[in-house]
Amino acid sequence: MDRCVGAAARLPGGNRKGVGAAARLPGGNRKDLAIQVLARSETVSHLATRHGVSCKFVYQQTHKACAVLDNAFSPAVPDSGVLFELTVTKAWLRHVIVGLTLICRSSYRGIVEFLRDLLGVPISIGCVHDVLQAATRQASGINCDQDLSGIRVGLHDEIFQGATPVLAGVDAASTYCYILAAEHRRDADTWGVHLLDAAAQGLGPNYTIADAGQGLRAGQRAAWGDTPCHGDVFHIQRQCEGPANTLARLAKGATSRRMALQAGFGRAGQRDPDSELVVQLELARHTEARASCLARDVRTLTQWLRHDVLALAGPDLATRRELFDFVVEELAAREPEDPRRIRLVRVALQNQRDHLLAFAGVLDAKLADIAQAHAVGEPLVREALVLHRLPTTSPVY
Repeated sequence: MDRCVGAAARLPGGNRKGVGAAARLPGGNRKDLAIQVLARSETVSHLATRHGVSCKFVYQQTHKACAVLDNAFSPAVPDSGVLFELTVTKAWLRHVIVGLTLICRSSYRGIVEFLRDLLGVPISIGCVHDVLQAATRQASGINCDQDLSGIRVGLHDEIFQGATPVLAGVDAASTYCYILAAEHRRDADTWGVHLLDAAAQGLGPNYTIADAGQGLRAGQRAAWGDTPCHGDVFHIQRQCEGPANTLARLAKGATSRRMALQAGFGRAGQRDPDSELVVQLELARHTEARASCLARDVRTLTQWLRHDVLALAGPDLATRRELFDFVVEELAAREPEDPRRIRLVRVALQNQRDHLLAFAGVLDAKLADIAQAHAVGEPLVREALVLHRLPTTSPVY
């Protein structure tokens, strides 16, 4: 009888038929099997018969699929469960203080509250200051070892922490800050010292971009000689928008005064052309017309300056100079009407023209290189640049 059992076990179609079919079933088919059971598209017995497996095997695949779904849609750890534990040391707390300052932009008092309320660690504002100053000294040592020879364009500016000037220098390509120094003064000597220190680390840009600050530019000339310093267009545009907005508000006020006088004239019913109310109304109309015309003209010139002269995508340098001079001349023609506001803008534009338009010369050279590389005309490359300035949904585009 044992020989018969052994012979039956060795037969290809013996009792191992179901187990062999299940073992040969690919993983994709097992997944489909479980999905069909969960979807209740067929009964378990029909699926088992069709695939040549047992019902127990079908249930096993279904339980696997249910476990995966439960794990995907249910939190693995309850909200009150412990995810991990931290070993809190003084060094770790110092890292937290620096991280809250640099990453979260937290204030000193915010750091004190965070450590007190969440970690139960009482510290003082002076402690936070000491930790940050120590981190600053450590970072300064690392910064002094950086190689700055790869910086081709530098961005220089003066920012303020309260009343304290902070000298800033940033790489235009990577936004790496190679100068960030709080100083008592922002004159040529102070700028020159920091620029010489940066030059000792290999900094030698092709040119820099900065505003019209005299100390900044004088310090660069003293430290770097003939390195060009192009003018940034942001500050001059802001300076031009100030008078334009003020004149627009004055024109609106003149309109309101004229409307008030006109309403009073209608209620009084006066028809005498020499009456005081009639004279005031006529004067208000004249003032409104002049104020509205001046505000409209200055606004138009400011917009031309922004969108046609100082925009990156625009005409060549020679054309920009002609347009720039036209704007300055038109402002000068309107200067007698409001010299206190218009003169400041006109003089600033007139003195900074070459610095403000220096970027156009760099742009012309780059467009010429592109045109030469692709054997096309430079005007065609410039037209493509202007086209990319337009939104893709624009009818002009």
